[in-house]
Amino acid sequence: MVRRVLLLATTTGYQTRMFGEAAERLGVKLIFATDRCDQLEDPWWDGAIPIRFHQEAAAVRDIVAAASAAPFHGILAVGDRPTVIAAYAAHMLGLAGNPPEAATASRDKRLTRECLKAAGLLVPTFSVVAASVDPRPIAVSLDYPVVVKPAALSGSRGVMRADNPTGFVVAFERLRRLLAEDDVRAMQDPAAEDILIESFIDGREFAIEGVLERGVLQTLAIFDKPDPLDGPFFEETIYVTPSTSPPALQDQITAAIAEAARALGLFHGPVHAECRVNDRGVYVLEVAARPIGGLCARALQFAGPGAETAGLEELLLRHALGEQLDGWTREPTASGVMMIPIPAGGIYRRAHGIEAAERVEAVCEIRITAKPDQTLVPLPEGSSYLGFIFAKGSTPKVVELALREAHDCLTFDIDRRLVVL
Repeated sequence: MVRRVLLLATTTGYQTRMFGEAAERLGVKLIFATDRCDQLEDPWWDGAIPIRFHQEAAAVRDIVAAASAAPFHGILAVGDRPTVIAAYAAHMLGLAGNPPEAATASRDKRLTRECLKAAGLLVPTFSVVAASVDPRPIAVSLDYPVVVKPAALSGSRGVMRADNPTGFVVAFERLRRLLAEDDVRAMQDPAAEDILIESFIDGREFAIEGVLERGVLQTLAIFDKPDPLDGPFFEETIYVTPSTSPPALQDQITAAIAEAARALGLFHGPVHAECRVNDRGVYVLEVAARPIGGLCARALQFAGPGAETAGLEELLLRHALGEQLDGWTREPTASGVMMIPIPAGGIYRRAHGIEAAERVEAVCEIRITAKPDQTLVPLPEGSSYLGFIFAKGSTPKVVELALREAHDCLTFDIDRRLVVL
């Protein structure tokens, strides 16, 4: 019997091909449910189910109908938006997954804060206001610094720090303009009408990759983020694993993430979490019911029973099919990824220095994902990177330095966009 896994993902997501390759290695039939055009009959000849992320009930009905013809043996979601649909579909089909209300809470920044606070976990002071309000009266009532962020977007998009009332008003109005952009409005997400205001939390930031096995968290990797993320924007660049923090602190981080997952009600499936650590403890910023985004998972390789090796996508497919991952551990070699930031907005033309960057010791791959003639938009308005640099080495420091050296080799031709009057 051929095992079938349903993968919910955006049509343009980086990870769909990586999951497809992993499914081929496992002999698994991967069925996609994506936000593609539903007016053309199977335009890519892959049998995918066309769904609309903002029409959750209809999407679940279509998935259940497809399962009645050929059952699925597991469900996975890539990216934040499909996680709630995946949870409802798993529930309807009797497959292991997260409760829908837990997936909803993990996707909504306000609900996440409320759940963590109710559980007694460390959270910043926060409030939520409509994007339509006048920010000036709010500005004079805040204790600075603060962070303003959209309640619905991900990947640090729209997240800004303000250090005084003037800066808060500027950031708030900038975020309001972003929320009015066509691509955000097209999401038709009610949370996109709200702005979260919270106190700035200082400290080191970490990312955690793991899986929940019926409520029990198995940590697969803890990433250090060596670049300070203090604002005014919060563009992530370098992830390196294993973490160089003391084992006791790593245990503390893992325990906090597990507690946060329980507070949200997450139960089964991949987890990508972010936290900040300072002398007050661990502040969990996010526990998403999905794997790490973009191509970053290529920085992770695992060793299993015997001589088996696998990437993160293969591990998650195994887990979705009911296999326990107790015997799998991250490879002993240090590894990392740099998400190449966009230095300026404009029209991307070409990259230079790739060969020199590839010759840097410990660098194993350069992936430029920007396409010629693509319009580039940097953070906080943008939502993408120029590409990715991957490295492996004897220590995390060797990896970090290799990533920085390779990035220094790269230059990019970006033409300034002309304003049409």
